[in-house]
Amino acid sequence: MSWLELGLAAIAALLALRLFYHARHIAALRRWLREPALERLPRGRGVWEELLAELHRYLRLRDADSAEVGRALTRFRAAARALPDGVMILDRDNRIEWSNPTAALHFGIDARRDAGQAVINLIRHPDFVAYLRGGDFGEPVLLRAGFKDAVLSVRVIEFGEDRKLLNSRDVTAEERLDTMRRDFVANVSHELKTPVTVLSGFVETLADETFDLSSNQRRRFLGMMADQAKRMQRLIEDLLTLSALESDASPSDEQRIDVRAFVEHLADEARALSGGRHTIAAEIEGDCRLLGSAKELQSALSNLVSNAIRYTATGGSVTLAWRLEDGRGEFSVADTGIGIEARHIPRLTERFYRVDTGRSRESGGTGLGLAIVKHALTRHQAVLEVTSELGRGSRFSAVFPESRILPSSSEQAAA
Repeated sequence: MSWLELGLAAIAALLALRLFYHARHIAALRRWLREPALERLPRGRGVWEELLAELHRYLRLRDADSAEVGRALTRFRAAARALPDGVMILDRDNRIEWSNPTAALHFGIDARRDAGQAVINLIRHPDFVAYLRGGDFGEPVLLRAGFKDAVLSVRVIEFGEDRKLLNSRDVTAEERLDTMRRDFVANVSHELKTPVTVLSGFVETLADETFDLSSNQRRRFLGMMADQAKRMQRLIEDLLTLSALESDASPSDEQRIDVRAFVEHLADEARALSGGRHTIAAEIEGDCRLLGSAKELQSALSNLVSNAIRYTATGGSVTLAWRLEDGRGEFSVADTGIGIEARHIPRLTERFYRVDTGRSRESGGTGLGLAIVKHALTRHQAVLEVTSELGRGSRFSAVFPESRILPSSSEQAAA
């Protein structure tokens, strides 16, 4: 065999070895591709070592990116589940892809079971169906019925490729607040309308020089004008008091109030207001002090006393009492008056709410007294409790927490 033949044979053998080398690595790579996993990536030699090392780095970065995306998705879903607003994702056919627990609660659906369902098959409110089909999502739609007495503000936001995000928010409190504001303005206007009309009419009459008035008529007209002016003054004072109570969370002038002297003072006020027409009694159990604003509590509890006098007929009785029970302090005013029907009791502390409109106005009430009581007690962490029986009398109790009950000066000195 010539040298040429030997050289060609050596080259052929070398090429065969190189081919086997590459074929072996390709086979290993093909086996790995059937079940690719970073930890099972085959090892190589030479150029394959560099190639597989690059592939290893790429896969490691890809897995790291995928893990980060997974963690981000998990954080997003956790955040979406924790949102106070409802979140629902819809596909191009308005079918539910995903919803958080708040949306499920708002619309009464099951997030897992109802996935893939057409949203209008589950939320059948006609305003919502018209809103979704209309395609104008510039403003939210209010859904006022069919959601457990809640009012929902629903808005659709388009994103991605034909995807929609449905956002729902419970605005029941805001709606109720708006209603209260409207009612408040209407009630104030109504309360002021009568005295303003009366005053305006009398002023025109007195200003008319052609109208001949006797001195008795003039005095009567001026007396009626003074009554209406006082009525407006009481209303404005109560409004200012209520506004001041609502502006701060707690009183700024707290002091240690001697309960016995405080209750006896309220009883003296009741006797003066009654003018001997009622039997007034004061029952005080336990000697202690109360931490609070004497001015605010005087105003609030005087309202309870004056109401008892106002709605108790001559010959009836009014009892003011203080007692300690389970560490809490309770001030109560019980009367033998006309009583209150049970259906009225939950609404007594609403502004301008009156059980008997005509009688309340005739007796000089503004309709704000018990609202003032409620706010003053709330600022002292106290609650107002009411029990009443129609025709037999009522009992209003202000219950103070243990944290506001302090020992009397004599008990403190003994300790």
